[in-house]
Amino acid sequence: MPRVKRGPKRKNRRSKTLALAKGYYGTKSKSYRMAKLQVEKSLVYAYRDRKAKKRDFRGLWIVRINAAAREHEISYSKLVDGLKKAGNEINRKMLADLAVSDPAAFGHLVGVAKQALKIA
Repeated sequence: MPRVKRGPKRKNRRSKTLALAKGYYGTKSKSYRMAKLQVEKSLVYAYRDRKAKKRDFRGLWIVRINAAAREHEISYSKLVDGLKKAGNEINRKMLADLAVSDPAAFGHLVGVAKQALKIA
């Protein structure tokens, strides 16, 4: 059976992995064997943290909305419930942005929510 050395194919695959490992500390960026393990682990972290990022931002938006809502004497849960009953389809990202950048518009939405809940 003829001997196969895999010339450029092997070299290209290794250089691609080492390029992904660029910037890692010590052997993890120089040695293919260690770089391969670290790149694999890094890709797992990247996938996991793309999901975690979405959770983190949703939590941040909720904290901002709650802080702004409490300035208008209403809790976050009642505000969201009131907006839902009023038929308002605004999402948490936009609501948090309004709370920070345009307090007057946020105050109007709080009024709409209170009216839907019949709170004085």
